[in-house]
Amino acid sequence: MPAALPLSLYIHIPWCIRKCPYCDFNSHEAKDALPQMLYVNALLQELDQHLPTLKDRPLVSLFFGGGTPSLFSGESIQQILTGVRQRFSLSPQFEITLEANPGTVDQASFHAFHQAGVNRLSMGIQSLQDDKLKALGRIHHSEEALRAIALAKGAGFTNFNLDIMYGLPNQTQEDALSDIQAALAARPTHFSWYQLTIEPNTFFHHHPPTLPDDDLLSEMQEQGQQLIHQHGFQHYEVSAYTQPGFACQHNLNYWEFGDYLGIGAGAHSKLTDPDTGVVQRFAQVKHPRDYLDAAKRQAFKPKTLSSPELIFEFMLNTLRLTEGVLATLFTERTGLPFQDVKPMLAQARERGLLTMDAHQICASPLGKRFLNDLVACFLNTKTDRNKHPQSDKKCLTQTDPHY
Repeated sequence: MPAALPLSLYIHIPWCIRKCPYCDFNSHEAKDALPQMLYVNALLQELDQHLPTLKDRPLVSLFFGGGTPSLFSGESIQQILTGVRQRFSLSPQFEITLEANPGTVDQASFHAFHQAGVNRLSMGIQSLQDDKLKALGRIHHSEEALRAIALAKGAGFTNFNLDIMYGLPNQTQEDALSDIQAALAARPTHFSWYQLTIEPNTFFHHHPPTLPDDDLLSEMQEQGQQLIHQHGFQHYEVSAYTQPGFACQHNLNYWEFGDYLGIGAGAHSKLTDPDTGVVQRFAQVKHPRDYLDAAKRQAFKPKTLSSPELIFEFMLNTLRLTEGVLATLFTERTGLPFQDVKPMLAQARERGLLTMDAHQICASPLGKRFLNDLVACFLNTKTDRNKHPQSDKKCLTQTDPHY
């Protein structure tokens, strides 16, 4: 039976100014004034609903994702964080990340977020070339993005991630490398660089743009990674790069198969009962209107994960990490005997997709190139392939959690 796992808190702010054509997150265009006070109250009510089952477990990180959390005022973010602090004891080093869209922030809002206690930003830049931003449906242009970064630094933020995508419509190799150079010139502490993929139920899925072919994508990835390394960044996860000491603690908890409570419209949770070892997933109602209705907000139905599902989800997450994980983590985080996964590990190693010794499990260089194939080695045909949880990037292997 596993001990109490690390627990993160994810808070979903579901509104955007405009839905991006590639986005499959639970986001809704803000056509009227946002009901911020009503939503803040609903979030804290939902948090109270979960407190009895959390059994005084401490939090290791907090992440405001969306949607566009920076649409909320500093006062609203302050009220949420005050409510969290009243319910949990947070250390001075506790990581609090807020996603920010460059087109929705100014100097005053950055100062307000910083004063509220946010100590890490994740800025959705996506590109620093205006034609590419237009193709992606972004509401900001490159000058606004660079100005937002400068304003964030001026407000006191010393820890921030920049999101940049590659494989964009009509993008060349030179375009991709130019975006990396321009973004890293802003000296972020963390860098999220991931490939645009076409997700179901998006505008791009129904109206596919012209994207680079596989050979060009492979070249972009190889040369892009070399360039990022030259700037002193450590590649610690499929699409995540960090300066020493600035890895995203919130996402690391996802990738190491820790627990997380998600509150807000459409938020997902994964919680392990420390007494029984039972692992459950559940999700909130998606539409903000329904979430603000207390009766509908409490209508989620937990799903208990089976042993095959636990094996698959553990590997789906941990094999994203460049250095892999300790073999002992499998039993610590799933409650299953290591013997249960040994045949699958052996199969993956025989195919050259995995390296493993008595202590460490890690994707091989080949496995890193074909991560979907590696993860499939642990997929039981009856396993429910739940969508990867919210975090700093959304994906199975190459797309976005939220950094």
